[in-house]
Amino acid sequence: MNWHEYVNETGRVPLWPYEIKYANEIVVETDVLVIGGGVAGCRAAIAARRKGATVAVADRGFSKRSGDGGAGVDHWHGAVMNPCSKVTPEMYSEAAMETTDGFTNGIARYIVGKEGWDTLLEAEEMGVQIRDEDDEFKGSIFRDDETKLLFAYDLEHKHCLRIYGYDIKPCVDKEMRALGTQVYDRVCVTALLTEGGRQGARVIGATGVNDRTGEFYILKAKAVVVCPGRVKNRLWGFAPELTTSQAMGDLNNTSMGMTIGWRAGAEFIMMEMTGASRLSGMGYAPYSTGNNNNTYQGAPTIDKDGKAVKYAYSDGRLIDDEEGIFRPSEEGSFIIGHGIALDHGYMDKYKITLTDHDMWKKILEGEYNMPLYTDMTQLSETSRRLLFGLMLAHEGKCRVPIYETLTAWGFDPSKDMLQYPITDYSVIPTDTAWMGASHTPPNWRSGSGGYLVDWRLMTSLPGLFAAGSGPLPSAGCHGEAHTTGRYAGRQAAVYAAGAEASAPDAAQIEKEKARIYAAVGENSGDVGWKEFDYAIARIMQDYCGAYKTEHTLDLGIRRMRDLLDTEGERLYASNPHELARVAESLSLAELGIAYMQAAKARKASVRVLGFFRNDYPEQDESGNLLPIHLENDVPVSRDLPVDYHLRPPYAPTLAENYAQHSQL
Repeated sequence: MNWHEYVNETGRVPLWPYEIKYANEIVVETDVLVIGGGVAGCRAAIAARRKGATVAVADRGFSKRSGDGGAGVDHWHGAVMNPCSKVTPEMYSEAAMETTDGFTNGIARYIVGKEGWDTLLEAEEMGVQIRDEDDEFKGSIFRDDETKLLFAYDLEHKHCLRIYGYDIKPCVDKEMRALGTQVYDRVCVTALLTEGGRQGARVIGATGVNDRTGEFYILKAKAVVVCPGRVKNRLWGFAPELTTSQAMGDLNNTSMGMTIGWRAGAEFIMMEMTGASRLSGMGYAPYSTGNNNNTYQGAPTIDKDGKAVKYAYSDGRLIDDEEGIFRPSEEGSFIIGHGIALDHGYMDKYKITLTDHDMWKKILEGEYNMPLYTDMTQLSETSRRLLFGLMLAHEGKCRVPIYETLTAWGFDPSKDMLQYPITDYSVIPTDTAWMGASHTPPNWRSGSGGYLVDWRLMTSLPGLFAAGSGPLPSAGCHGEAHTTGRYAGRQAAVYAAGAEASAPDAAQIEKEKARIYAAVGENSGDVGWKEFDYAIARIMQDYCGAYKTEHTLDLGIRRMRDLLDTEGERLYASNPHELARVAESLSLAELGIAYMQAAKARKASVRVLGFFRNDYPEQDESGNLLPIHLENDVPVSRDLPVDYHLRPPYAPTLAENYAQHSQL
């Protein structure tokens, strides 16, 4: 019986079902500590164990299904080394850099290109189905009959795979545990431990609190891999009662893995980059309405009178055949894919095909009549099953709320259609797929940025490595999180093998315990964590929204610090779950300050970053990142070329650097 059923049956709120042990210490010692048990964290743990390291994983949830990737995946990007691919790792990384003016992670993109296919093959060994083993789609244009692989987006270059990924997280979690990894579920990591307790020093572990028992964890390690989910829209748009079921990502993600690094003195880049929060949940659930983008690419669209709407290449040319929908617009180019953190740039020659670019104009002129519909009845049975049966049934949060619900209600894609939202149809190419209609307030943003890393994926703090699409800025999605996790775990194991254990600073631990347990002490106050989160979101909306000035950013920082010093001191927790939420809330406030400090550091606007300052409207064409970190709690930034990974002390080519640092 769960909590909800108990309340309905008895009419009473149950007592806390676990023994509470506030401040009771649990000490864990290991070679490698992994913070975050999502797909990146699981793969980091597996790789480190296979290198012979002892490994502990601290996960905020239950690692079997936790994280953004816990619900599954249908696309695997970056498998460019698969036997059918015509894309090389160099092409993949260089295209990502070109489409974003260099504001991406060239190191991670190349690692993904080199190791993405091997990482997927390892997942296959763990029990994940990556091929059409039963010949269900034999004869389809998306299938290679020799390998039985299924492809998406680009049928000419064949580097993005369609996989049966609904159970991918349980498979990697099972392997992680089978290898002897110590897994600590329900532990909210609150801080990094550093040598001597000093900001900017080597990382030697972390602290955390259990959200069921309230126990305090001291996690000692020779190396730490941080791989949390990205905060996405929670920092700017906290409204869980409205948005939880409609948002694509996991709203439990608070990017604490970034905040703890910020407080410890690690350097961060691209924190000034934000985007409109399309996945806020303020519209419809992703893929619950009509669209022809990403998962539904290739699905026919018609208007209310049954008139067909054509696809178009990125240069506007209309497409008349199904295979043309899955070919690049420009000869000699290739389609990178969609949903891999490149949407802020994207040169036309790399884009996927979209709906007729003149659709909105044609609607206004009466050539087409609203509403539009996705009409899968026109597809062959094989293509229809591929879209609705394979893709939708395995894509993230779509399986249960969309696929199973629609099927249970009698929806039959061979007979029924999905209606597009009634909206400004200029947003058809992307927004209708991901969030239905543009209902999100303009100042609800989605945060980006992350750790500055070297070719080992080690941060500026010795012993601290980063992996996954959260802490690595603009580093991609599901498959890329697996791949960078695998790489970082291997690197951390090698580092730990050559490192001496270092005893944590007792004063640092006691200070952190006092900070965390203040909400359950005698002096705890009268402000709940949700109230506090609402206030954080409002400050971010008001002072760090779509447009900024030096004065508004200064005001935002002041407001957030005032919030921490007033209501933050009055936070209370009535049980360990709320205590962990309080820790998250305090972390979010500090992360908000970090975003505003990064925005202050860039005295210009940068279109490709979605970064605009009213007081500095001119475009920054320097091509520089602005790494920022805390030094004695004071923010310090510097210039760094976007191609730093190909400049001294590194080698001038991607292949040379990979060969020197990959630890293979």
